Amino acid sequence: MPTAEKRAVLDEIAENLKKANAVYVTNYSGMSVADANKLRGAFRKGNVFFKVYKNKLMKLAMEEVGGYDLVIPALTEQNAFAFVEEELSAPAKVLKDFLKENKRPEFKAAIVDGDFYGEDKLETLAAMKSKNEIIGDILGLLAAPMSNVLGALNAQGSNLVGAVKTIAEKGEN
Repeated sequence: MPTAEKRAVLDEIAENLKKANAVYVTNYSGMSVADANKLRGAFRKGNVFFKVYKNKLMKLAMEEVGGYDLVIPALTEQNAFAFVEEELSAPAKVLKDFLKENKRPEFKAAIVDGDFYGEDKLETLAAMKSKNEIIGDILGLLAAPMSNVLGALNAQGSNLVGAVKTIAEKGEN
């Protein structure tokens, strides 16, 4: 039975897991305090909650919430966890940018919308489009045919009339 203090942390972790649509696991061992603070600031800019929890408490919370069985084996060494609700690829983009100048933290695993991504999938996650980018793409695709038709009718109105006359004249011959 966990102590009251551990139970409070366990409840906090469980709440973070329930709210998050993606959870990233990173190994931060070997990072300086300055680098860890710099990384935490980068995550904050991306609207990502980044925190260190004990692996045992994280494992208990993951088992309690469910759906994290594939991530549990990654809970070794010193881990920090990134929780995100909206922009699911934001932690991967932050990590990728941060790793250009630093050797740590090491990306270990992630659960994104219920799908597991192993340590070799950071590039894949970073390449994912955000929700807003996808919506923009869809709106662009929907608007393109309408604007093409309207553009053709407006810009080529006189040619359209000429084309109809030509077709009509061919039909008479």
